[in-house]
Amino acid sequence: MKIFVNKEIRALFLAVAAVMAGFLLLAELVVWRQNQTFSLPLLLLSLLAALGVLALCWRYFHRQNRILENAAARIDAYLAGDKAARIDCDEEGELYRLFHAINTLATVLNAHAENEIQARAFLKDSISDISHQLKTPLAALNIYNGLVQGEAEQLPAIREFADLSEQELDRMETLVQNLLKITRLDAGALVMEKAPENVAEMMREVQLHFAYRAKQEQKELILTGAEDVVLLCDRDWTTEAVSNLVKNALDHTAAGDRVEIKWEQAANATRIIVADNGTGIHPEDIHYVFKRFYRSRFSRDTQGIGLGLPLAKAIVEAHRGSITVDSVWGQGSSFVLCFLNPTKL
Repeated sequence: MKIFVNKEIRALFLAVAAVMAGFLLLAELVVWRQNQTFSLPLLLLSLLAALGVLALCWRYFHRQNRILENAAARIDAYLAGDKAARIDCDEEGELYRLFHAINTLATVLNAHAENEIQARAFLKDSISDISHQLKTPLAALNIYNGLVQGEAEQLPAIREFADLSEQELDRMETLVQNLLKITRLDAGALVMEKAPENVAEMMREVQLHFAYRAKQEQKELILTGAEDVVLLCDRDWTTEAVSNLVKNALDHTAAGDRVEIKWEQAANATRIIVADNGTGIHPEDIHYVFKRFYRSRFSRDTQGIGLGLPLAKAIVEAHRGSITVDSVWGQGSSFVLCFLNPTKL
């Protein structure tokens, strides 16, 4: 019987049975002392009384157990997505006061969820509007700056300032794009379209993207991993995350240094590792590298905007993965992206 699963109820029934048995024993002892014989009617009446008390207790607890099971079923229905599920609480008593409080909590949670949905919809629309508003003037400024560069071939000073303007415009465009991406991820406006992807092919795309920069800066970009590793992921977003880590590694390495992209598949997870032998991360900064716009006072990188690593973290976590960093100041850093395999999700 389910009610006897509760050890306190079992103890109560045992205590009642013990009390009734003790009463019967004492009563029979009193009768024996008076009449030198046991009383069969007293024995039968005592047994009937004991059975009656136990039956009433069982009926009460059985009814309470049924009420609690119904309440648990309504809670499970709510958790499964039925936002209209409520527990009946029309009677009096402390238990029904608890059920009323649970119903009130469900109503409040529904209101918060609805407000969050509306806020996300508003944020999504705002992001779209901001995107259009920013792209147009940036495109125009790039065109104007290109015209200035073309007209300033014989004017070195103007040409220098035009080149600097181009660099700042590129930084501004990168900042805007990263802000839009990370905000859309925060707002839940992007759905990861996961599919089985070959990790080696994805990493070769990343290598090709940075090959020219690595050659110009005299740095080595190495790929290490099996050709048959497959990852269930959104290809574009995962490539974006790894690219941000590779860019960060190139920003913090010098000529002659190397950046290595490794991948491996275990029984429960697939890992992608971006490691370098550059400047590393100062111990003071190791806990803040994924904080947005965080700039280390020890960093020699003057071009970064502090969004690449937070964006990579947001992308990995949107895949239900994790990202960790291990670094030794002056010796290099290693970022590890860990994605659980589908059978472990």
